[in-house]
Amino acid sequence: KNGIARILFKMYENKMVLLHGFIKKSQKTPSKDLAIALKRAKTLR
Repeated sequence: KNGIARILFKMYENKMVLLHGFIKKSQKTPSKDLAIALKRAKTLR
């Protein structure tokens, strides 16, 4: 697949927690992928 790999993560208790990884083809982060990461980040709070 062509595109750029992106990893969204959050620091939690001095650790990097992977929230979501995806391949994107444009400059803008797709809202669907951002929503997935934000939903997962809320579970860490």
